[in-house]
Amino acid sequence: MLTAELNQLLKKKRIVPAADLEKLNSDWAALKTPMPWEDFLLEKKALSEDQLLKLKSDELEVPVVDLRDKELAEDVLNYVPEPIARRHQVISFAKVKDELSLAMTDPSDLQTKEFIKKKTGLDIKVFLIGKTSLNHGLSKYHTNLEGEIKHMVAENKAAGEAAGGGDELKKMAEEIPIIRVVDTLLDYAVIEKASDIHIEPQETSVAVRYRIDGVLHDVMTLPKAIQAALVARIKVLANLKIDEHRLPQDGRYKIEKDGYKFSLRISTIPIFDGEKVVIRLLDESSKAMSLEQLGFLNDQLDVVNRNVHKPHGMMLITGPTGSGKSTSLYALLTILNTKTVNISTIEDPVEYRIVGANQMQVNPKIGLTFALGLRALLRQDPNIIMIGEIRDQETAEEAMHAAMTGHIVLSTLHTNSASAAPPRLIDIGIEPYLIASTLNAIMAQRLVRVICQDCKVEDKPDPATFESLKKQFNMDSLMAVLKKQDLAGKATNVSELPFFVGKGCDKCGNTGYKGRIGVHEILENTPEIEDLIVNRATSQDIEAEAVKHGMITMWQDGFIKAVKGVTTIEEILRVTKE
Repeated sequence: MLTAELNQLLKKKRIVPAADLEKLNSDWAALKTPMPWEDFLLEKKALSEDQLLKLKSDELEVPVVDLRDKELAEDVLNYVPEPIARRHQVISFAKVKDELSLAMTDPSDLQTKEFIKKKTGLDIKVFLIGKTSLNHGLSKYHTNLEGEIKHMVAENKAAGEAAGGGDELKKMAEEIPIIRVVDTLLDYAVIEKASDIHIEPQETSVAVRYRIDGVLHDVMTLPKAIQAALVARIKVLANLKIDEHRLPQDGRYKIEKDGYKFSLRISTIPIFDGEKVVIRLLDESSKAMSLEQLGFLNDQLDVVNRNVHKPHGMMLITGPTGSGKSTSLYALLTILNTKTVNISTIEDPVEYRIVGANQMQVNPKIGLTFALGLRALLRQDPNIIMIGEIRDQETAEEAMHAAMTGHIVLSTLHTNSASAAPPRLIDIGIEPYLIASTLNAIMAQRLVRVICQDCKVEDKPDPATFESLKKQFNMDSLMAVLKKQDLAGKATNVSELPFFVGKGCDKCGNTGYKGRIGVHEILENTPEIEDLIVNRATSQDIEAEAVKHGMITMWQDGFIKAVKGVTTIEEILRVTKE
């Protein structure tokens, strides 16, 4: 239940005096560590858990259930995997024919209900549950999983010591409990839209972490005894060598989950306490997003559309690993994808399938590199070429010559800003005149987390924060940009503007964030920029010239989104520096 809705109910029912409620709201807003509003009320003993449950039950018209006096059958409990139960605070506690009863702290969470309905194929009946009762239900998972793992270890005479024999490991990898653990990890990754699963062996346990919205979260700690079998199970799925523990290995496989297709890239490396495994999840069923969905401003969209529709030349997207470069490339290809053009790509890996495009995947093991693939593509006379990444001089030269000879070339480069791309290409070994004459535009980007809209509140940073910002960023130039975007209102300086944060709630896992969006800067090539490139100017000089011509820098774009309530100042500071 949203904070505002609960406050209205408390006032209406007169459970908490108006003056006390106002003071509680003020104290909650001043918290340095985010806490859900309901938990805060209970901690301050403003009302009891039973009072809170009755209030919500009457309003939502959902019955209350207490699991402490119920026998929880293992097969019913396992309809909802443990990580999902903990993250979304939901327990499956009864099944009658085709109806599954769910106990939820937030019965209005439609996404979780639909996921479980689709996964189980059962009709769902929802009940309201309190935190005390929920914790009792969650404790049953630990008991059941521990029991299964102990049974498996006993069957295999200590799985942790079996790392030497490939046949024994393969047998362990096919045990039901290990299959269940791996399936549970994948189920959780799917519903949480995690991009990576990290399985990290430690001295006495195995830590499991997930990268969600670009940030790693601790999710589960597994017994050390199942480490060897767990890694073996993943290796079997990815067709890796089970008995090779001393060398890194890479593999991949595909799964289908609840109507979605996922391509999984597996990487194992030997570390002191065993083998660390990272699984990258790529949703093959997802469609390329539009530039508007990716967070581009109207002014930036004008620059992109003006340059992407030129008859030839190159557009580069720059940024570190995991900054969304590939997603932006696919968005550009979607704009250009018509029946009158031939689009060819060379990628590592192919992350999205584009109908009508000819997509090639590099394979260094057999010598199919970006440069070799690009030369082959050019012999087939494509109109538009997308190169996953420019890594070396050979690939860069082939791309530049393709852009000069009538092709539209899109690619990515690892630099921290748009203005750093030309000097980087020069360092690779490309002649400055070639860069100046072929580059149409360069786009740099980062990904910031989006404030959870269910717990967003206005937050005014203290004066010390603004003093710190002044030392890092040019606040005068920011105000000029905000005025041009009609976002400054009557404010005369940045400290008078509204900013926002997420207080943390059940729907965002108490992080205050849900989802990500891009912050960008787009450097358009002009005669002045060309002269600077030819004369081997520094990235600072190139950026200064671009700003003169109206380029909104990445950090300015971030502050625009912060003022709009899309993200926070902390996120801008995390991903950008002047």
